[in-house]
Amino acid sequence: MEISRQELLTEQFDYSLPEEAIAKFPLEIRDESKLLIYNNAGIEHKKFTDLASVLPENAILVFNNTKVVPARLHFQKTTGAWIELLVTEKKESDSFNLARNEWVWSCMIGNKKKWHENETLEISKTVDGEKFGLKASYEDKGQDLVRLSWFPEKYNFYEVLAQLGEMPIPPYLNRESEESDKTSYQTVYARVEGAIAAPTAGLHFTSRVFDLLDAKKIKQVELTLHVGLGTFKPMKSDKVTDHEMHPEKVVISIGVIQNLASHQGPIFAVGTTSIRSLESLYWLGTELLTSGNLPSNLETEDPYRWAARDFSVQQIATAISEYMVKNKLENFEFSTRLYIMPGYQFRVVKGLITNFHQPKSTLMVLISAFIGDNWKKVYEEALKNNYRFLSYGDSSLLMP
Repeated sequence: MEISRQELLTEQFDYSLPEEAIAKFPLEIRDESKLLIYNNAGIEHKKFTDLASVLPENAILVFNNTKVVPARLHFQKTTGAWIELLVTEKKESDSFNLARNEWVWSCMIGNKKKWHENETLEISKTVDGEKFGLKASYEDKGQDLVRLSWFPEKYNFYEVLAQLGEMPIPPYLNRESEESDKTSYQTVYARVEGAIAAPTAGLHFTSRVFDLLDAKKIKQVELTLHVGLGTFKPMKSDKVTDHEMHPEKVVISIGVIQNLASHQGPIFAVGTTSIRSLESLYWLGTELLTSGNLPSNLETEDPYRWAARDFSVQQIATAISEYMVKNKLENFEFSTRLYIMPGYQFRVVKGLITNFHQPKSTLMVLISAFIGDNWKKVYEEALKNNYRFLSYGDSSLLMP
C-alpha cells in the first residue's frame, strides 16, 4: 500500500553522516571519483570514467548548464560591523536586461540587525587599474529585498560580481571560500550565469568522459535551471509535506524538446535539478494536451492532482514543440515548485546521475521517491566503502 504523502516524516530521511565522510575539497582530477551503480536492487562499484561503459547505447543524457555566480558579498560598515549578502533571486521583471546597472534582489542577510533601514553599504576593489564597486540599500527590509547598483556601468552585474563576490560554497563544508572554488565549484560545461549553488552531479564530467560518451554515440543535451533556494533550502518541519518549495526558473530550447520528441531510448538526468526540470516539463505538457494551454508555472500539487494523466514523453515533447513553432518561441521558460517525494510517479527519467546528499533534505526525499527504501542500502554501502559525500564528493548512477 502506498504511503500517504501526509504521513511522511522528515526523520524518515535521516541517516548518520560522519564528519570525516564529507568531502571538504574536490579531487584533483574530477573524473577519478568513485561511481556507485545501483541497478534493479544490485550495487556495483566503479570509477566515474566507467560511466559510458555502463550506460545503454540508446540513452540520452540531460545536463543542467547553469553557471554558479560568486553571489556572496561582504560589506563593512564604518563602525567595523560586517554585513553579508547572499543574492538569491532577481525580483524585477526585466531580468534579462543586463544593460541596466541597478537591480533588486531577494537576499539572505547575515548580521541583519546591524544594517539599518536607510543605510547604504558599499564595496569596491581595483583590478588591473580599474575600480569595480557595488552599492546596497534596502528596497524592502521586511522582505529581505535589496537594491544593488554597480560601477563601471560598461560592465553587467555578473561581470562586477565576478570581481567582488565569493563563491557560495555550502555551509556544511565549514570553511571559507577559496579562489580555487571559482573553478572547482563549477561544471566544465557551465554556460548560463545565475545559480547560487552548483549542479554538483556534473562536477565529475571532464573532456575525457565526454570523449568516451561520444565514442559510444550517447546523445547529450542541455537545459538551464538556476539552482536556488528551492534545491538546497533545509527542511525544518517535522512533516515532509509542510516544507515549502521555493520556485526555480527553467529554460529549455526548442532544439532540446525536439530531441526528446524523437528519442526512443531511456532518458538519464545528470543531477536532481535536471530531473526536476524534465519532470516539470512533462506535467506542463499534459496541461497543454488536456486544455490547449501551456502554463508557465508548475505548482507543488499539480503533478499529484494530474496523476491520472498518461501521455508518452514523445507526445508531450511533440505537443510543446509544435506550440513553440506556432508561437515562434526559441525557448520554453517556466517556473517550477515541483516537490518530488514518495508517491510521485516518474514519467520521463529512467536513470539519475547524482552525488550523495545531506540527511533530512528534499534531495534525500527525491532519491527515496526514485529508488524507494533501497536508498538506505545504497547509502550504507557508500559509507562502508569510504565514498566521499555531498557537493565535492563521489557519484552514483541510479537505475531503478
